[in-house]
Amino acid sequence: MDTFNSLLSRQNVIKTVEMHTSGEPTRIIISGYPPLLGTTLLEKRRYAKEHHDDIRQRLMLEPRGHAGMYGAILVQETELTKNGEADIGVLFCHNEGYSTMCGHATIALGRFLVDTHDLQVFPRRDALRTVDSTTELRIHAPCGVIRISVPLDSDEVTFLGIPSFVSKRGLVVDIPLSERGCIPKERVTVDIAYGGAFYVLVSVQELGAKGNIAEAAAAIERLVNLRAAQEEIIKHPTERDLEFLYGVIVTDKTQGGPRGELGVCFFAGGQIDRSPTGSGVLARVALGVEEGWLGVGSDEWWGYESVVSLGKKTLGFQGSAVERREEGVVVIVKGRANYIGASAFVCEERDPLKDGFVLNLPE
Repeated sequence: MDTFNSLLSRQNVIKTVEMHTSGEPTRIIISGYPPLLGTTLLEKRRYAKEHHDDIRQRLMLEPRGHAGMYGAILVQETELTKNGEADIGVLFCHNEGYSTMCGHATIALGRFLVDTHDLQVFPRRDALRTVDSTTELRIHAPCGVIRISVPLDSDEVTFLGIPSFVSKRGLVVDIPLSERGCIPKERVTVDIAYGGAFYVLVSVQELGAKGNIAEAAAAIERLVNLRAAQEEIIKHPTERDLEFLYGVIVTDKTQGGPRGELGVCFFAGGQIDRSPTGSGVLARVALGVEEGWLGVGSDEWWGYESVVSLGKKTLGFQGSAVERREEGVVVIVKGRANYIGASAFVCEERDPLKDGFVLNLPE
C-alpha cells in the first residue's frame, strides 16, 4: 500500500501551506476546514471558537504543531468581500486561541494569495489588479481591511494597516512585593497602543527585569489586566470584541542599529514571537508619532528587529507613518516571507492524542 497517497486521499484531511516570516510560522489552511456560519467576519470568528476550536487545537498544538505555532484560516466570503471592500477574509489563530490582527501572517498571506491560482482557495484571485509590476489585494481581518502590495520582481511584501493609536500613555503600574522577584522596582511606566490588537509597550530599561524577562512580561500583563478590569485603558472606538490585551512587547533602542530597535513580543500565554510582530510595529509607530520622534508622511522609516532577525540582513521589518486620521495613524510595514512546505493532516479516532496536547512538566 502507498501509505503517503493513502493518507492524502482520506476523508477529513486538512491541507495546509507552511510559511515563515522572520522565523515566525504561518500555517495557512487551504482545505478541509468546515464552513463558518455567520453574516459578519466577527460572527464567523465566534462560531469558529464555539464550534470548531478542536480543529485549531489539533493544528496548533503538539504533535502536529508546537507552542510557537501560528495559523491562518481563510474565509472566502465576509460582509466586506460581498460589498467589494475586500478580496478575502482571514481568521488568525495560535496555541491559546484567536487574534484580531497579525502582521507576520499578513505578509505570508500576501505572498501566498498572489502566488496561488486555485479558485477553490481564493475565488477572487483573478480579480486582483497588477499595476507597475505590483499586485494589490485586500484582506478582511477581524480588526478591519488590510491592504497588501506584492511586487512581482521582489520578495518584499508591504501592507497598509488599519488606523493605529495610543490607548493609554504613561500608565504607572505599581509592582506588588509578590512580583518584585522578577521586577525589582516599586512601579513601572508603560504605554498601551493598538495596531489591530492591543499591546503593552515597555522598554527593557524601564522594566528593570532581573533574570527571566518572560516572567517580568507575564507579571506586567497580569497587573495591566487587573487595571483594565477597573479602568478603561483598553478601549476600541467601535468594536467591543477587540478590547483585550493581546501581548506585551519589551523594547530596546540600544539594539537594532542607528534607526531601529529590538523588540520581544510575549503573547498567548507566554508564546514568544520570532518575528518583529507586524501588528506590534503598527502600535509602536503610532506611539513614536505620539511621542513626537517619528514624523508622518515624510517617508521616514524605522527598523524593527526580533531576537531572530537581529543581525540578519532582510529579516527585520520596517515601519513608516503615512497618514494621520481622526481615528489614528495609518502605518505601512515591510517584510519578507518564505515557503517551507505543504502538509496534509489526518485524525485517527483511536489516537488518544488526536486533539493535541500542551506539554506541562510536573512541578
